Amino acid sequence: MDYHWNWAIFGELSPDGVRPYWQTLAGGLGWTLATALAGWVMALALGFAIGALRTLPSPWWRRLGTAYVELFRNIPLLVQMFLWYFVAPELLPAALGEQVKVLPNAPFVTAVVCLGFFTSARVAVQVTAGIEALAGGQRLAALALGLKLRQTYRHVLLPLALRIIMPPLTSEFLNIIKNSSVALTIGLMELTASARALQEFSFQVFEAFAAATMIYVLLNLLVTAAMHRLERRLALPGTLGGR
Repeated sequence: MDYHWNWAIFGELSPDGVRPYWQTLAGGLGWTLATALAGWVMALALGFAIGALRTLPSPWWRRLGTAYVELFRNIPLLVQMFLWYFVAPELLPAALGEQVKVLPNAPFVTAVVCLGFFTSARVAVQVTAGIEALAGGQRLAALALGLKLRQTYRHVLLPLALRIIMPPLTSEFLNIIKNSSVALTIGLMELTASARALQEFSFQVFEAFAAATMIYVLLNLLVTAAMHRLERRLALPGTLGGR
């Protein structure tokens, strides 16, 4: 059977009779960006905290940080998405669980929380590696100057580690954008879900997913360029990026 190509489908009205299909994809892109950015902020905050925790002198804090990383890094993202959406509300007190279930944007909130925890474990490993890559004298010098351990991490170790781990952080930023597509399984109408809806209503499979693919590629190219520029601005003098 010959496939009927119709690239003009994006200008046609969707079944709601209100907006064309291209606006359906644009709306999906908006949810993808909102989910990825909110999850990324959460992942950075938790990732830097847990990554620093894994380098503290106390073995108990290090074990706690390692347990966190192993828990969220070793459970598949799809399984975590289902656990947060279907199981977590059932574990809460009955009244609170019911309130969570009826949240107006429950799929969005769930996706952000899931992506935030999942990605934070990966960021934490990179932060730990960045801190451990620094010369041991950095910590000792800061403490010798009278800084407390918390101040040493805040003003010396974490800023330097950030500059070292910018390339892998870029990869994680790209990953969280792509991983947001898993949220379609819990009903979030992000970009992939919007493309699938377009395909189901119009039967134009190739056009729908070709458009989604191009949007993902362009979005990731923009992120890569922006992060590369930021990496060069933050690079330490004397390194390859800081010349």
